[in-house]
Amino acid sequence: MSLTQTLSEKFSTWREAVSEVEVDQLDWENPGSWPSVVKVFILVAVFVVCLLLGYSFFTKSQVELLNTSQAKEELLKVEFKQKAFEAANLDSLRKQMEEMQQIFGALVSQLPSDTEVPGLLEDITATGVDNGLEFQSIELQSELAQEFYIELPIDIDVTGSYHDLGAFVSGISGLPRIVTLHDFEILPIEDRPGVMAMKILAKTYRYKDEGEQ
Repeated sequence: MSLTQTLSEKFSTWREAVSEVEVDQLDWENPGSWPSVVKVFILVAVFVVCLLLGYSFFTKSQVELLNTSQAKEELLKVEFKQKAFEAANLDSLRKQMEEMQQIFGALVSQLPSDTEVPGLLEDITATGVDNGLEFQSIELQSELAQEFYIELPIDIDVTGSYHDLGAFVSGISGLPRIVTLHDFEILPIEDRPGVMAMKILAKTYRYKDEGEQ
């Protein structure tokens, strides 16, 4: 006889036994007299309820704690790997920091201080004159404070040939101080053939001192 047939016969036997049980005929004051199938059913039901209660009150919280601990473990592993990488490359990182400080210092040195701005205006004027331009005006506008620096706008109005204007713009970019050019406007002068009028906004910058920050 195969296992399937054996299980099938046992199941049929249990089903017949359960169908013969009448609940209203059970002696509730004497559970020992109940049929075996009822006792087994009650034991199974009690066992299942105990499992559910145990899971709800004990196992579930432990599983949640385990999941939280596992997630924290993964975060700690990532943090450990990052710190291990930084420790292994500490000398390289220090060298990069020193290089960045040198670069930053070089950039800051190109930002004029308040006392250097008049000299910068003279350099811009000299660059224009050297390239054959005529200055109609050059005016320093109000400072504009940014997060880490002060922006100094300069309105420039000059006239000259197209090539002279181009040489002037190129000369400005070659100044030792940082100067950026914006808002070009170039128009021909009707009564002066070959001469152009250019209005341009130049911006230079200076680093905020401790008091301004």
